[in-house]
Amino acid sequence: MASEISSRYGEALFQLAEENGTVEEMREEALIVRNALKETPDLLIFFRAVQIDAQEKKDAIDRMFAGFTKEMRNFLKLLTDKDRTYYLKEILDTFIDRCNEVLNIETAVVSSARPLSSEDMKRIQAALEKKSGKKVLLTNEVDESLIAGIKVVTGNTVTDVTTAHRINELKDLLLRGDKA
Repeated sequence: MASEISSRYGEALFQLAEENGTVEEMREEALIVRNALKETPDLLIFFRAVQIDAQEKKDAIDRMFAGFTKEMRNFLKLLTDKDRTYYLKEILDTFIDRCNEVLNIETAVVSSARPLSSEDMKRIQAALEKKSGKKVLLTNEVDESLIAGIKVVTGNTVTDVTTAHRINELKDLLLRGDKA
């Protein structure tokens, strides 16, 4: 049920943005809202609170997102009126994914044992953009268990050139009795 609701509302928001020619702008606003929900868990609790009436929530939307397009603010208010704020993060994810498709943008996560320099990130980004033909937005996540190397996750594709992965491959070969 949640994915159906998220999909329906996310697609409706996308169609609105496309009709108004504001896909890029509303995508940026959706990213800001999604990051605010991630960084401030109390915000989602506020939107879901039954003790706070809908008008208070809508007034708060106008104050918090004053610089946003009227369409995005009205959409957030609609979710409040329809009691759909529980699905807000998933709706925004669906909307952002649709925008990314149309704008030819792909997201990727680069996991490494230590933070990568901006120069390293640019080289990885350039290689991924050349390979995919799309604009690639990268984020770097530090995972010390990788020991060394990087793991890149783009959509359903995982490229793992970490020492931890190679050690596990060798371990599997040894357990099976194969030769490396």
